[in-house]
Amino acid sequence: MDVVAIIPARYGSTRFSGKALANQTGKPLIQHVCERVAAARCVRRCIVATDDERISVAVAAFGGEAVMTRPDHASGTDRIAEVVATLDGTATDIIVNVQGDEPEIDPADLDRLVERLSGDAVAPVATLAAPFPAGEDPRDPNCVKVVCDEAGRALYFSRALVPFPRGSVAEVADAVGWLLHVGVYAYRRDFLLELTGWGPSRLERIERLEQLRVLEHGRAIAVHVVERAWVGIDTPQDYAEFVRRWQMRRGG
Repeated sequence: MDVVAIIPARYGSTRFSGKALANQTGKPLIQHVCERVAAARCVRRCIVATDDERISVAVAAFGGEAVMTRPDHASGTDRIAEVVATLDGTATDIIVNVQGDEPEIDPADLDRLVERLSGDAVAPVATLAAPFPAGEDPRDPNCVKVVCDEAGRALYFSRALVPFPRGSVAEVADAVGWLLHVGVYAYRRDFLLELTGWGPSRLERIERLEQLRVLEHGRAIAVHVVERAWVGIDTPQDYAEFVRRWQMRRGG
């Protein structure tokens, strides 16, 4: 299978503007992400999709590949679809969508994600989930939950607590049995282009979760459960913690 990873990256961010270029480690954040993605065995090519010249220049400076996209895309999925439309459809089988603020993503998990999609003849999309980390509350609406069927395909994603325990509050406090959605996707190329042509669905608008568009159109999403979720960078505090972990790994 020919696999291309595309990383959508914007400069603007409500909680952390310019985070893609934050470089307290000596490397811009987007470089950390690219290096982790490129380390996956399955990925042949890694492309940063951006609408900002500063990010494009930074990617070129470390030898990466960036493609400029329109500035008016409503989502990262739409942004990568613009790039996918330019790729050779006869050569590209699977598109992996990784957010540009995931510098600690596990390359082996990307390999598992692609294997999960490749091995499922029904699902045109695959994603990852993980048990809730210690200290995370599944009732938090910022933590998206996924419920799967016995075949390992998604039944529903929600910001609400699903499944909802009718028993004691202690069940929730233990966070056992809830799956945290890890927002990385593998798409079959043609399906990704079809998906972005549909427009936002009703449930997608209500929950503000793009993946519900797939389910509302009756298509399947394969889910692979990994051991743990990695930490994304949403705020300057998140970035400071990442820098601290990075320095510790380097012995400094």
